[in-house]
Amino acid sequence: MNVKFTPFIMLDGHANEAIRFYEQALGAQVVFKQTFGEIPEEGNTSPMAEELKKRIAHSVLVVGRSELFVSDSEPNQQLERGDQVNICLTVKDVSDAERIYDALRSEGKVLSPLQPLYFSPAYGMVTDQFGVTFQIFTDIN
Repeated sequence: MNVKFTPFIMLDGHANEAIRFYEQALGAQVVFKQTFGEIPEEGNTSPMAEELKKRIAHSVLVVGRSELFVSDSEPNQQLERGDQVNICLTVKDVSDAERIYDALRSEGKVLSPLQPLYFSPAYGMVTDQFGVTFQIFTDIN
């Protein structure tokens, strides 16, 4: 199984500011950045407030040979201390995503059910029994 771990920083409306900071402080290069307003219509389930449209839905920064993901939470999503940094676990097969998701949610807490979304054939979020939050992402290729 081919698995990739990427640190994922979630902020409450400060992702753009953090991205600029990491560009200067770490020499990060932004290789992808998408706001909630730029999400394809099939990914949007309801009308969006202007404040949400400006927030960062996802960004990928490259620092040296490593990647760092940075995004904003949705305005109604409460981030608790410790939730700002989680691990994005990327796999190539849905079956691997299902196995990992099921293992991590055992005695843990489901934050987002594993399901197909416009950006992934199987994506979900879970906090394991030790309080570590994982985003399970299946590559679209």
